[in-house]
Amino acid sequence: MALTLDQIRKDVADSLGEDAADIPLDENLVDYGLDSIRIMSLVERWRREHGVQVGFVDLAEQPAIEAWAPLLGVTP
Repeated sequence: MALTLDQIRKDVADSLGEDAADIPLDENLVDYGLDSIRIMSLVERWRREHGVQVGFVDLAEQPAIEAWAPLLGVTP
């Protein structure tokens, strides 16, 4: 199953205990409470469930969903 923009947003929201509608696509997720442990958890989940090959550092450098989408093979 391919990863989608909506799924990324939902997974991020779940990891933060927020509603997906409250998670912006273009803002720094660190400002919303996303930390390195949560990013690592998301990386592992997406590797396991969707087969994506992305590194923690790639996501941590630009912690915004719209920046992650191309790295995760998703067209925003």
